[in-house]
Amino acid sequence: MATINLYANDLILFAHIVDAGSFTRASDLTGLPKSTLSRRLSDLENELGERLMQRSTRRLVLTDFGESILEHAKRLLDETEAATALALHRQVTPHGTLRVSLPPEFQQLSLVEVVTEFARQYPNVRLELDLSSRRVDLLAERYDVAVRAATQLPDDSSLVARHITVLHNGLYASPDYLKAHGVPRTPADLLEHAGLMLITSSGEKESWHLSRGNEHWEGQPLNTLSANSPGLQQALAAQGLGIVGLSDRFAQALLQQSPLERILPDWSLPATTIWCVTPGRRLLPQRTKAFIDIFRSVLAE
Repeated sequence: MATINLYANDLILFAHIVDAGSFTRASDLTGLPKSTLSRRLSDLENELGERLMQRSTRRLVLTDFGESILEHAKRLLDETEAATALALHRQVTPHGTLRVSLPPEFQQLSLVEVVTEFARQYPNVRLELDLSSRRVDLLAERYDVAVRAATQLPDDSSLVARHITVLHNGLYASPDYLKAHGVPRTPADLLEHAGLMLITSSGEKESWHLSRGNEHWEGQPLNTLSANSPGLQQALAAQGLGIVGLSDRFAQALLQQSPLERILPDWSLPATTIWCVTPGRRLLPQRTKAFIDIFRSVLAE
């Protein structure tokens, strides 16, 4: 038994030609040359084994067989236009589920404002937030966005990193701690204090790298308490357990309540860049773009 290999695009072009009434108008409608349309129609007729229309210099006339095939071709055209309309609607009005991974400390970094504004603007998107210090695998775990704080991200061709903002960092301690242990006047004084140090992803204790203009100092106190959570270290510093390195942004709310004070204000730790990392798709869903835009806008204020 003979087989027929039909291509949906050829049937859709056939419907366009019939609707247009001529190859010239069909060419204007589809953007394809008249010669291409004529060849594609001939290929379709050859595959079907019968002529679909009679051509003359002045008009096109459907055959009986062409009338029958046109019903199916128009259904394909209608479905294509419906799918296009749905895609355009989703681009304008985001739908679906958006899965976002963030470090837990970002609960204090305007996250409530970001989520509130996103929910207000895009009520049809289901937002799923995972606040965890672990580095998620966006592709394997099907996350749409991961918010990451790092001076530099590792190379990964499967991911795309979008710059959001830069956090400036310094050293902080509680008034009670400073009253009990004194205020450091120089970076070298830090060696005699208690330091709340961060543990890096490689498991090493991170030293303080301070700079003031062209001056640089690196070291860490002899007495340290280490953890991999900036939020925990911030809370311990507020309880008077030692000196902690924080971004000015994270410390701002605490400074207003006066549990932490900036020490060595002329000296700064290296700045931290906030990134939104996404899978390296050519086309991002509109809901992902919308979240990144709102996140960047709120952090920029």
